Parts: sequence; C-alpha cells; structure tokens
Amino acid sequence: MEYKYTSHSVTETLELAQNFESEKFPNMVICLNGELGSGKTMFVKGIAQALGIEESITSPTFTIVKEYDGELPLYHFDVYRLDGKTDGIGMEEYFTKGGVVAIEWADTIKDVLPEERLEIKFKVVDEDKRVLIITPYGTKYEELCEAVL
Repeated sequence: MEYKYTSHSVTETLELAQNFESEKFPNMVICLNGELGSGKTMFVKGIAQALGIEESITSPTFTIVKEYDGELPLYHFDVYRLDGKTDGIGMEEYFTKGGVVAIEWADTIKDVLPEERLEIKFKVVDEDKRVLIITPYGTKYEELCEAVL
C-alpha cells in the first residue's frame, strides 16, 4: 500500500516527521528519496526534534553518518556519494543498534536495506509544496502509517 501526503510548507513537513516519531520504536528505518532540496534533511530535522535532540541537523554528505543522542539514538546517513557501495562502513549494524536510522538517497543502496522499513519519496511541486509518497514495508510500518496518516 502507498500513501500520499501533500506538504504545503516546511512547518508541515516537520510536523509530519514529528508525528512519525511520536510512534517511534527501536530499530526503525526511514528511507528518504528525492531530488536535492526536496525536503529530506528537513524531515530528519523533524525526527530529531521529536527525539528531543537539540543539536543542529545537517546532511552528513561528507561523513556519511552522523550520530545523535536523544530518547532513542538517531543515525542520520547520506549515501549520495557512495555510488551504491556500502562496503566497509558497517551500515547494516546500525539497523539493529536500537535507534532510529534515517537514510537520505536510500534508493541508491536498496540491496543492503532491511526488508522491513518505511520509504518516503519527496516530489517538488513548487517552492513550498511537496508531495510525499510513503510506502511501508512490514506490519510495524503499515501500523505506523495507519496511526499517523
């Protein structure tokens, strides 16, 4: 099943992310896809806010992963520069560390993603408006979408 959500502002994108995190669970994996500037990092900022993380959230483009401490740990990946090669970074270990994993450009590493996950594709409509196509994989993520959307 696929869900469609239209965000009309940065505030609405942040609120949606916070709503998802209000239903958080350990080992949650959120895969974010979309063009540059479509709202992926903004969505992660909303996740961080809901987890009580006060640090500034920026895309970890050059470091691949940033770790933040909150109610649950947040592991924020940007795999844009990996060209689909995740060897040597231990990404799979993060899926079972008990935190929330947010992966920007996740569609480039589909072969290492866990079977159960939440995928969100951001489509730019105009300067403020985004359409998010949300696809849950697995019962926990289907229940998550039913609770939030």
